[in-house]
Amino acid sequence: MKFNQRLLSVILALLTLFSLCVLPGTAEAAEDEITILFTHDLHSHLLPSVSESGKGEYGGYARLMTVIKEQKSKDPDAILVDGGDFSMGSLFQTAYPTSAIELRMMGAMGYDATTFGNHEYDYLQSGLIGMLNAAADSGDAVPTIVNANYWPPKEGQEGYSEAMWDALANYGVKKYTILERGGVYYVLFGIFGFDADDCAPNSGMILEDPIETAKAAVAAGVAECEAEYGVHPVVVCLSHSGTSGGKGEDYELAEAVDGIDVIISGHTHTTLREPVQVNGTLIVSAAEYGRNLGVLKLRKDGDGVVLKSYELIPIDENVAEDPAISSLVEGFKADVEADYLSKYGYTFDQVLVNNPYTFDTVKQVSATPHESTLCNIFSDAYKRAVEQATGKRVDVAITAAGVIRGSLPVGKVTVSDVFNAASLGVGTEGELIAIYLTGKDLKNAIELDASVQPLMTSAQLFMSGVEYSFNQSRMIFNKVDYAMLRGEDGTLTEIEDDKLYHVVAGMYMGQMLGSAEETSMGILTITPRDEQGNPIAVEDLVNYVVKTESGANLKEWYAIADYLDSMEGDLDSRYAEPDGRKVVYKSLNPIKLLRNANIFTYTVLVLIVGIITAIVFIIRAVGRKQRRKKTA
Repeated sequence: MKFNQRLLSVILALLTLFSLCVLPGTAEAAEDEITILFTHDLHSHLLPSVSESGKGEYGGYARLMTVIKEQKSKDPDAILVDGGDFSMGSLFQTAYPTSAIELRMMGAMGYDATTFGNHEYDYLQSGLIGMLNAAADSGDAVPTIVNANYWPPKEGQEGYSEAMWDALANYGVKKYTILERGGVYYVLFGIFGFDADDCAPNSGMILEDPIETAKAAVAAGVAECEAEYGVHPVVVCLSHSGTSGGKGEDYELAEAVDGIDVIISGHTHTTLREPVQVNGTLIVSAAEYGRNLGVLKLRKDGDGVVLKSYELIPIDENVAEDPAISSLVEGFKADVEADYLSKYGYTFDQVLVNNPYTFDTVKQVSATPHESTLCNIFSDAYKRAVEQATGKRVDVAITAAGVIRGSLPVGKVTVSDVFNAASLGVGTEGELIAIYLTGKDLKNAIELDASVQPLMTSAQLFMSGVEYSFNQSRMIFNKVDYAMLRGEDGTLTEIEDDKLYHVVAGMYMGQMLGSAEETSMGILTITPRDEQGNPIAVEDLVNYVVKTESGANLKEWYAIADYLDSMEGDLDSRYAEPDGRKVVYKSLNPIKLLRNANIFTYTVLVLIVGIITAIVFIIRAVGRKQRRKKTA
């Protein structure tokens, strides 16, 4: 009995000692558990979107909220962050400057922080000022905005705006912020990329070097956290720079800047099924429009982190909607109908046409060069709308892959669907401009489509009023071998170099022409002109927005909606298949390689012939020299 008591005492003592040794360690390990939930490029997609196949849905804030809650039930200390472009992409964006719907929704969903994307500047500084003030003054919870390297001109610099600085201060925009969850400290900072800056030509902001700014933000944030709280933080960069095939600006950022643990990579709408690891940094992306919730689980390891797990959780029709968020969304939908759509005589979910055809997805539009029936509809709609609004014949209407934001679903096509597909704009949602191009510049635009698209996928063009073909095997800047104007009745007319042609395009596309010219190294110049042939400066294109009969600006989405509505039932069957307006092929046939060749092709031919002649001459000279040696 005494032996059993002694044995029990020893066991209890050992258990006590074990608990003293193990339990603190277990608690410390629990404190070191890190969960980062993330999204990016939400683009005002509060409602679910129909899958490109027409079967099933993806996204939607109410469903996203359900998954966020599930993840936070597993780890209440999880942080929730976003990589920018939270606005511009659905009808809800129309309330951006006045109601800040997107930021208030993110606040209701528990987002800790986000950053600015290029589309946050689509409503210009005036729109951004209104949005920031509306969000701050709403009294609702809103996420912190971190932005290290994209700020307005300072007082004394050209473009200084006191109202802009006041709005940033009113909201509380910071270069970085320090956050604590469950004993883990985070430094969150935002970075704006070079391409994002190119895509925000009217932001009025000054881009500071992302790498140098990131180094400074990491150093300042870490130093402050260590001095204030005595711990080394987890450093998270909310970047609107992007990756492409595992490379890109965020790859370069991670490679050049030490001390970043995680980069949430937005802007390029990338889906990374596994994190990209560079220089001790994990780069992650979860796709656009709330298709997935990214879940990154880490463990502290000294001053760094170790990857435990990574998951992209699909947000689809199998996920239940959170009732509270669903109610908020419906309330905002009613506001948009009352404050915006009523002016156009439409409602949010009004059906315009029944569509039996499967169209390109957004990614297919910008993939390999081809004729797109989806974009045929858009360009035809623009041509029709401007002719009706102005009473003037339009020769050519153009749209580009880079401005297509969504497709038209199979089945019932609503006003909301159309807006989602054509929501991109500068200043306001996309507006149509009417300008003139010389025939030479119109041909350059067609050649730009053929030659620049492989270098700049957003530059793939789709046109109404012309038909053309290009051979991908031909010389760059001379791929187009045939181009003619095509009338409504199919009549073909030659494009004359010195003649002015009436051309319609979206404002955003018009203002991005410079980027396309730059990509072609200035070879394919395209100069917008007025009716008299005088050049128009890019900043003056706003003066060429087309007006409706009522005096309102003609919107891209409205032109498409009105066109579809005019079909009165089913979508016109001529959009079931391509109609031959753009033919893309590959051929090494010498006749096709030289048909309508220009100076680029002939210059290269001369060089090739010259090189071959020189080689033959050298070979013969060497042969003669060797023969002389033998006979000597």
